[in-house]
Amino acid sequence: MLERLKDLIQEKSFRAQGEFTLASGKASDCFFDMKRIMGDPEGINLLADAFLGLIADEEAAYIGGVAMGAIPVVSVLSLKSLDTARPRRAFFIRKDGPKSHGMEKDLEGQTPPSGEAALLFEDVTTTGGSALVGIERLRREGCSVKTVYTIVDRLEGAEDRFAQEGIRLVALFTKKDFSG
Repeated sequence: MLERLKDLIQEKSFRAQGEFTLASGKASDCFFDMKRIMGDPEGINLLADAFLGLIADEEAAYIGGVAMGAIPVVSVLSLKSLDTARPRRAFFIRKDGPKSHGMEKDLEGQTPPSGEAALLFEDVTTTGGSALVGIERLRREGCSVKTVYTIVDRLEGAEDRFAQEGIRLVALFTKKDFSG
């Protein structure tokens, strides 16, 4: 399953020609456009199955991530978890803070109540900055995050930054798994 998923990412989502600006602000000669794999029926199904296997023993009933990158995988993962021993409720963290209308929330969906643990998901992790913003918002609400799961770790410092916060990073793949 992971080998097929890696092949799909290489084919549909990995770009190694050009100059790209990452969410972290860093420049890179390669880019992972994970929305392409998450929009592919086989790709999103394989991603959800891979993550379901990784989180099977995790007790947290809540899974989430920062919008936009985590929305597809967290949604499908929540749906597929219904057929497991541990169904997971999905929530999303607005990247730019609370919206200016409606309930004016920055946490959407089935948000974990104070005292609950959550698992956070990312599509691609570089420095970990986006996830750490989300983790801080969850902590303000009294929730804890012990693990961040990502499809690809670019190996540019996220694991060390998370470790400083007592959080582990689990990646399906690293940048080294792909060639261009």
